[in-house]
Amino acid sequence: MQRQRGEPERLQKVLARAGLASRREAEEWIRAGRLTVNGQAASLGVRVGPDDEVRLDGRVIHQRAPRSGGRAYLYHRSPGESLDAAPADLPQAVPLLARLPKRAGRRFILVSPMPRIDGGLELVCGDGELGARLQRSVRGLSSELSVRVRGELTEQQITGVLGGVLDSGEKLAVLGCEPAGGEGANRWYSITAVGASGKDVRQLFERQGAIVSRVLRTRLGSIVLDRALARGHFRELTREELDALQAEPSEGKSPGEEGDAARQSTGKPPGRRRSRGSPGAPVRRRRTRG
Repeated sequence: MQRQRGEPERLQKVLARAGLASRREAEEWIRAGRLTVNGQAASLGVRVGPDDEVRLDGRVIHQRAPRSGGRAYLYHRSPGESLDAAPADLPQAVPLLARLPKRAGRRFILVSPMPRIDGGLELVCGDGELGARLQRSVRGLSSELSVRVRGELTEQQITGVLGGVLDSGEKLAVLGCEPAGGEGANRWYSITAVGASGKDVRQLFERQGAIVSRVLRTRLGSIVLDRALARGHFRELTREELDALQAEPSEGKSPGEEGDAARQSTGKPPGRRRSRGSPGAPVRRRRTRG
């Protein structure tokens, strides 16, 4: 049921929606006496409405309406790139988190992030409540990743990848693994799996004896990393895209059908795009000097 706009909510939830802290961190702030509500020290379980004055360390916190703070961004990350620090060889470069609009928030959550060594599609969220929902929902969504290995995989190795068995004994739901071109000694493979992280996919190939040099995520659920979004660029997700990411697979298409829809929209598997060149913890925006 949709919460009414003026209905009081727990203080922890309000702070998470404002992008200031996780609910657990907010509880620690309350215990430490850093928060006040209408001039009185806040207590655990206190609820606040839109007209209540909330202060953190004496500074007023501007509350966000329940539907106004739900913003997330799609970012095309280069392998090895940090989202909150400039590269050593380009210290003057402005990192992503410093380039996001101020309305995005001050504290960010990376939704199912790729390992830093890899890259491709990344989701960045400045709203704690939305970030938590996205983290839960993407575990049931299919994703596509392009994997670059040295040499061609044998049929036995591809069968092993399709088996989905990880070092821990857990098993990924791998829906497909297909050759996707390559040059010289390198070959690309496009893999589709449900709830797979970049670390899982790299491990899956390495368990078959493959030498992996690059893993790029090209699709997550219904969100496709198309060619219009160049490396190092981002865009805000639409409300329709956010709703689709949060919908249960059973409410719409199955993960396999999602992959088919993505292929139809681009005319070929996203994993066939070639690279030009060769974790989800919250992070904070860094200030940059102009």
